[in-house]
Amino acid sequence: MSLKNYFLLFVLFSTIPLFAQTTSLKNSPPLEEAAPKNVSMSSERLGLIDSMAIAAINQNQVPGMVALVAREGKIVYYKAFGKGDAQISKPLERDAIFRIASQTKAITSTGLMMLWEQGKFQLDDPISKYIPEFENAQVLDTLLPDGTYKTIPADKPITIRNLLTHTSGIGYGEIDGDARFKKIYQEAGITDLFTTKSVKIGENIKKLAQLPLHHNPGEKFTYGESIDVVGYLIEILSGMPLDVYLRTHIFEPLGMSDTWFYLPKEKQERLVAVQTYNDNTWKNYKGGFYDVDYPKKGDNTFFSGGAGLSSTAIDYATFLQMYLNGGELNGTRLLSRTTVDVILSNQIGDIWAGSGSYHGLAFSVVNAKGTEMGGKGSPRTFEWGGYFNTQYFADPAEKLIGIIMKQTQDIPNDQTTWKFRQIVLSAIDD
Repeated sequence: MSLKNYFLLFVLFSTIPLFAQTTSLKNSPPLEEAAPKNVSMSSERLGLIDSMAIAAINQNQVPGMVALVAREGKIVYYKAFGKGDAQISKPLERDAIFRIASQTKAITSTGLMMLWEQGKFQLDDPISKYIPEFENAQVLDTLLPDGTYKTIPADKPITIRNLLTHTSGIGYGEIDGDARFKKIYQEAGITDLFTTKSVKIGENIKKLAQLPLHHNPGEKFTYGESIDVVGYLIEILSGMPLDVYLRTHIFEPLGMSDTWFYLPKEKQERLVAVQTYNDNTWKNYKGGFYDVDYPKKGDNTFFSGGAGLSSTAIDYATFLQMYLNGGELNGTRLLSRTTVDVILSNQIGDIWAGSGSYHGLAFSVVNAKGTEMGGKGSPRTFEWGGYFNTQYFADPAEKLIGIIMKQTQDIPNDQTTWKFRQIVLSAIDD
């Protein structure tokens, strides 16, 4: 081989790993704390979050929480309240680590869209082009008493866009709203959400691909394991395990040092316990179909793109700030502004008509009707939450982020989520 060809190969292979995130012409500073008045926020009104949090804890709505508010890249409120473990009398700290569950979805979807920017796939490609097991998808017709079922052929292939928008028809097993799918997934041995067992996402997704769909692709919104499929697709397209890909191309570039599928030993003591309230007291939740200690025990092999991450309020705020900056933070660009616009656009048509929101390629997004309903933010405010009672929103028009982190299960009277958001939006003082 000639010296010229060696040089070309060197250039090719030395630049491929760096392409997903690039040095930007723009250089927005990392998040830092500042006085609320510096970004036209009322400190007096933000103080109502203190009152709300203390009242909620006294009323046993929640055992504790961390709340963060940022505007124009400045953190103007960042406090912890209550306790993070029913068995330890220790105050919850601001840097506490929470299981963020479905807040993982936006991060995984972002990772895939970074590969889309490199020309690795088209949004309307059938997923079977990359995962052949999804060829000839079937829709559930009848579940028989003996556990077998009848299906009919889907009228079209599942596309990558269907996966990102939860319109693929793929269900959610243990937490599926349809008992038939819960039974089918159980009998097929599908791993849902979290596990301490030695399972890899590739083997799980290949089994999932053989199971029936709720409906024809693109027909309805069905919350399910679509983003777990996206996580496996990232592994195929990038040639990297999902945890390594996200750390290399999102977490390290953004400085999200406390975001992990499985926590390093030195961080494990900061993991908040999941709590539930019964017999007039808070107790650490033992879990049902999963071990609540999954972020710090077990075989550490199952990287669920839809639910597996744990993180902090400040780390997740950093991720959201990158979006508010149009895909860039601290001089590193993860996404083009034009790609962010695509991600935040309506990708599901009229499926959520009248609800005040639509779904894009990573988030639920508020529309004009949602703004008119009040308490939701400006049009294009994007939002989601997690299984263990964590929530966030980011309002591009107001350059505003709100995050509230809790770790609870089976508590019906928590009013903190809507109150927090309403107070934050009302604290704008310009």
